[in-house]
Amino acid sequence: MIRLFFKNKILLAGLLLVLSGWLVAGFLFFAGRPSGPAREITRADAASPNVLPHDVSQSKVQLPAETALAATVKVPEIKEFAGTIKRGETLSSLLGDYLSGHEICCLAEQCEDTFSVKDIRAGRPYCMLFEDGSFKCFTYEIDADEQLLINYEGEKFKISRAAIAYQVERSVISGTISSSLFLTIAELGERAELACRLADIFAWDIDFMRDLRPGDSFRVLVEKRYRAGEFAGYGTLLAAEFINRGETFEAVYYKDKEKSAYYDRNGRSLKKAFLKAPLVYSRISSTYSNRRYHPVLNIYRPHRAIDYAAPVGTPVRAVAGGVVTQRSYDRQNGNKIRLRHPNRYETTYIHLSRFGRGIKVGSKVEQGRVIGYVGATGLATGPHLDFRVFKNGHAINPLKMERIPSAPLPKKDLPEFALKAKEYFAALAGDLPLKRARKQISDAGKDS
Repeated sequence: MIRLFFKNKILLAGLLLVLSGWLVAGFLFFAGRPSGPAREITRADAASPNVLPHDVSQSKVQLPAETALAATVKVPEIKEFAGTIKRGETLSSLLGDYLSGHEICCLAEQCEDTFSVKDIRAGRPYCMLFEDGSFKCFTYEIDADEQLLINYEGEKFKISRAAIAYQVERSVISGTISSSLFLTIAELGERAELACRLADIFAWDIDFMRDLRPGDSFRVLVEKRYRAGEFAGYGTLLAAEFINRGETFEAVYYKDKEKSAYYDRNGRSLKKAFLKAPLVYSRISSTYSNRRYHPVLNIYRPHRAIDYAAPVGTPVRAVAGGVVTQRSYDRQNGNKIRLRHPNRYETTYIHLSRFGRGIKVGSKVEQGRVIGYVGATGLATGPHLDFRVFKNGHAINPLKMERIPSAPLPKKDLPEFALKAKEYFAALAGDLPLKRARKQISDAGKDS
């Protein structure tokens, strides 16, 4: 009897456990269902850009392990360092902390065909890029137009030259001379570079130290360059007009497939065989004469030269293209250079403080190249340039030389040149709104 009681009690307990399990399962099932009806995606929802149909069966739920993996993905740390090359700095000193000596030597060799790292100069901007402390990129601005790019990828160097990107605007600048071109440009809030560029363009027709008069005027159409919103210098000087002593001189920039140059409105080259002066000078301290009192020797003798007074170190330029036939020093002339030019002309440059870079006997020089610097070597009472010109071996007065023009534009280029000249001078005169002129001149001058 007792055994039957315990047996029935065990069966009853098992039945109660089964019923309890069913009740818990039912409660969980109904508790997990949404209280309201399921939302349907209407046509309006489907058309909305912020609501997209979603297939729950294809959705991917990120598991805790995947979340932890995503959290461990490291974002590279990028650092940039920019500066200017200091005196004595080289590629080796700049990159020596990041590359081995062998890598730097290999890099220098690879750069030779693109840009020799030996030509890196003090004062030029550069930039280095690092990723997680490792060297990735080096940029060096060769000049105002080009930069050297060195990228380090996969333990290999990629070297190239690229144009520097600028935002370019056209601007018309005009002024009236009060005392000098440089002072007038400065008063207009512009850089001295613009005065130099303008003087270089008209250097064959106007001596800007000797010929200028108060009341002379000019107008210039020039490209202004900007980087990151900051003014970064001047681009191409597209056109200019200069009125000197009542005479009007005009210049138009034109570039063909072979060269770029300045011409007058009729397509005649502004470039002449000889510059009017070999330097920017303060004054003419002594003129051409057959009888002049020598201030050091205290005697009268011919002075078949023009003495240009200028500060020590003022650059002296070749007045014409030619070949260096003499580079010497003697007690009377000091440092002296003689150039031979076409058509049996010769020029000499005396009392130089030092010679220009690369100037030696036999060197070919282009018109305008710096061949030396003003000094007071030899028999000189102060810093000046003694400049002489010879024709067929005989001295002639440099201030009375005939200015032989270069070749004009070829006839085939004249129609295109005329269109550009018309647009440029319309902008100079204000007949073409500058904003519109910028667009039209840009379209017309894509090859310029």
